[in-house]
Amino acid sequence: MRLATVRIGGGTRAARVEGERLVLLGAPDVVSLLASPRWQEEAATGGSADGPALEEADLAPVVRPARVVCVGLNYRSHILETGRELPEYPTLFAKFPDTLLGPRDDLVLPAASERVDWEAELGVVVGRTLRRAGAAEAEAAIAGFTAVNDVSMRDWQRRTLQWFQGKNFEATTPVGPVLTTPDEVGQATDLKLRCTVDGEVVQEASTADLLFGPAEILAYVSTFMTLHPGDLVATGTPGGVGAARTPPVFLRPGQVVEVSLEGIGSLVNRCVAEAS
Repeated sequence: MRLATVRIGGGTRAARVEGERLVLLGAPDVVSLLASPRWQEEAATGGSADGPALEEADLAPVVRPARVVCVGLNYRSHILETGRELPEYPTLFAKFPDTLLGPRDDLVLPAASERVDWEAELGVVVGRTLRRAGAAEAEAAIAGFTAVNDVSMRDWQRRTLQWFQGKNFEATTPVGPVLTTPDEVGQATDLKLRCTVDGEVVQEASTADLLFGPAEILAYVSTFMTLHPGDLVATGTPGGVGAARTPPVFLRPGQVVEVSLEGIGSLVNRCVAEAS
């Protein structure tokens, strides 16, 4: 099953993807849908087939939860290109929900940054409350997977040892286009992940290269905080980011950055300059 959040009628609605069309559900968004203990049944059987075509729909971020947890340095290829050793524990940081962007929205390049970089990632969406969970419980709690582009302002990120300010510019993190449930993609153990800029491949990897897998990350995070239905975990990016190139390469107005994840779909965002 694939789920989306669509902007329609001046608000948003959760929707189920059937073929090329959206079936509008009663919940206002996917996070609200996941809050129901019977969300799988409601998503699979509810709704009315009067929604727009998927390709024509104005898609919002598939989830916009209160908690967005991100993992840095989690692909072996990316760790090696940074010259670091493999970490013993996940490297974590957080984003606010205001950072999230629709899968086809324009990506406004902040005027305050000259080093805006791409980061193609697998996103994991929580489907039930988790606290101090083991790996098996965490795996069973995964509602599904989505694509994330953890766009990073490298000049701001590297101002201090903490990455927070380089990761939390508003409306710079595309998420979607859909949530795909685990029955369609397993536990996302070997999905192809790709990023292109103006059609040129800049990142290409498999989620098999992840150092810490989705269930392991959820279990680890649940040790110190409660995860709730709809919460999003971005699992890190593979090698090929612009900052690691020689010379470094960053996004410019007019370019189109596309993140594609097997079994999920694509984020396609045109870069535009921030208005003065």
